[in-house]
Amino acid sequence: MKKLIVPLFCLILINCGKSENFAKEEVMEMAIPEDSPKDKNFANVPPPPPSSISEKTESDDKYSNQYINDTITKKIIKNGEMSIQVGDVIKAQNQINEIIKSNKAYIQKEKFQNSDTQDNINIIIRVPHKNFDSLINSFSNGLGSIVTKNIYTDDVTEQYSDTSIKLTNKKIYLEKYRDMLKKATTTKDMLEIQENIRELEDEIDVSEGSLRFIDDRVNYSTLDLNLFKEKVRSSATSKIGFRNRFGDSVTEGWNSFVAFFLGIISLWPFFLLIPVIVFFWRKWRGRKRK
Repeated sequence: MKKLIVPLFCLILINCGKSENFAKEEVMEMAIPEDSPKDKNFANVPPPPPSSISEKTESDDKYSNQYINDTITKKIIKNGEMSIQVGDVIKAQNQINEIIKSNKAYIQKEKFQNSDTQDNINIIIRVPHKNFDSLINSFSNGLGSIVTKNIYTDDVTEQYSDTSIKLTNKKIYLEKYRDMLKKATTTKDMLEIQENIRELEDEIDVSEGSLRFIDDRVNYSTLDLNLFKEKVRSSATSKIGFRNRFGDSVTEGWNSFVAFFLGIISLWPFFLLIPVIVFFWRKWRGRKRK
């Protein structure tokens, strides 16, 4: 009996050791699982783009905002309006052409108007932003008497930044849609993706056009210049020279005489009625005496 108990005890100890090793191996396998081939492939597949432009991810906005803020500088549009009274419109216009040429500007629109009271020239000038102040100073000195002057600026940095961010995101989505189009297998999917691409391309063209327009207004300022010479002026308030004022006075007197003469001639129907009125008045008076 004792001979049987000793071998049995040894067998029990051996089995307990094997069970403990098996349990340890099982715990190690559960603690460090191996990635399946399916999981590895799924991790390498990029996420599809959103179905619409409004479905933007936070990471896209973050990187876009950082990119735009690093590249966009201040966008300031500076424009102005001036009205100048001159003694000779033609002479003043020649001076303006020289000033425009020296400041590398150009005339966008020019309009001349001659009325009974004044000669008037309206000129819209586009000038590089850096030369705008120099152009204003040149017009303010020696050209004539400044009647009105208005300079104003408009900060469009925020508008430009928002448009640039949207444009960047649209280009990102456009590339994603093009990649999807290459992998599309059905005609329905291809048509839907092509429609999305077309809409994105149209929106990109509009955004790029808006940015070009803002850049043009920022790089070139606009000045609305008005030159005029009054034909009828008060000598007490006019700042023009005596010779010009004397000539204007002679012209004014002649114009007044012509206007008076023409006014009298325009009353000729009433002059024809005067003999008739006198005839009936004498006839009535003769009857009254009798």
